[in-house]
Amino acid sequence: MEIDLLANYPRTKRNIAERGQMKTEDDRAIARQFGKEFFDGERRHGYGGFNYQPRFWQPVIPDFQKHYNLQPKSRVLDIGCAKGFMLYDFLQLLPGVQVTGVDVSSYAIENAEPLVRPFVQRADARALPFEDSCFDLVIAINTLHNLSGKDLEIALQELMRVSKGNAFITVDAYRDDAEKEAMYAWNLTAQTILHVDEWKKLFAKVGYTGDYYWFMP
Repeated sequence: MEIDLLANYPRTKRNIAERGQMKTEDDRAIARQFGKEFFDGERRHGYGGFNYQPRFWQPVIPDFQKHYNLQPKSRVLDIGCAKGFMLYDFLQLLPGVQVTGVDVSSYAIENAEPLVRPFVQRADARALPFEDSCFDLVIAINTLHNLSGKDLEIALQELMRVSKGNAFITVDAYRDDAEKEAMYAWNLTAQTILHVDEWKKLFAKVGYTGDYYWFMP
């Protein structure tokens, strides 16, 4: 279903027009390497310093726990886990949960939160190194839209393959022309930005039956 499980994630006021004017294709090319420059380099290339802040994920974890009835020993996979900050908060707030994270960035994995470092690895969303139906919940926040075409379709199918049924993703999207313009001005790494109805058609085409919501600046 369409459900906003990130409703309690803190929002910051964004100057979309200014960001759109500042970002260049060179900035986007650097960001899409997902290396040190993206996470801990200059702000125009990405985060400008990607550090743990409990105010981001700690308010969100209880909503995941309640919606998916997560228990101690539940297995949770985060695709695009970056430095593992969300997984760290899962461990803090739901003792006994079994967390796993994958990310395409070697830099992020090498600099992951120390407590979760044993549970994260570099891997490609198009070829997840896990058995079928082995996770109670699979999450991909603002990750899969960094792929396009057949690669994106395969990644959605891979996500469902390793899940027992529960999944939640967010992707870059828009509902009208104004939101589309804002989305393209804000975008730094996404290869696929679609109208919400186009996303729903894609989900149906590839057999994605998990939950979803939209990222809009």
